[in-house]
Amino acid sequence: MAAVSASPSSSSAAASMGLDSGDKVPHVLAVDDSFVDRKIIERLLTHSAWKVTTAENAHGALELLGLADGQQNFSNTVSNVNMIITDYCMLGMTGYELLKKIKESPKVKQIPVIVVSSENIPTRIEKCLEEGAEEFLLKPLRLSDVKKLRCHLTSNAGNSSDEGLICVGR
Repeated sequence: MAAVSASPSSSSAAASMGLDSGDKVPHVLAVDDSFVDRKIIERLLTHSAWKVTTAENAHGALELLGLADGQQNFSNTVSNVNMIITDYCMLGMTGYELLKKIKESPKVKQIPVIVVSSENIPTRIEKCLEEGAEEFLLKPLRLSDVKKLRCHLTSNAGNSSDEGLICVGR
């Protein structure tokens, strides 16, 4: 079962992100089996004027994206997701396996995926980046990480003021 949360943004936070009232608020799907880590991600992003939907595991994320095996009920799906942030180590299906399923789907493969982990294992990082992850970040996420992520969603979030922005420092 997927836990869903969406938080409204404040106008001051939106202004600090360079979004005016005519721009779309970035929408992120955060996937983590740790309640505490989900809450950290959710608070950091909502504080930065992002809309956040959360899922407590990879299967819940697939349901929300309309990609679950045999899924017939689409009433709980989310639309207009601009980015997916997933933990690497989760029970049942890892974040790496979720990444592969997302990148195999024509419906959602264009959505940037960020993988996070508390373990700094170079082969794991390389594997995720080769499979199509935009970024691999170490937990816990910090405000400086959120600022880095912004460049990955400019084309999806409709914020034309950042056209041509290039993400560096991977």
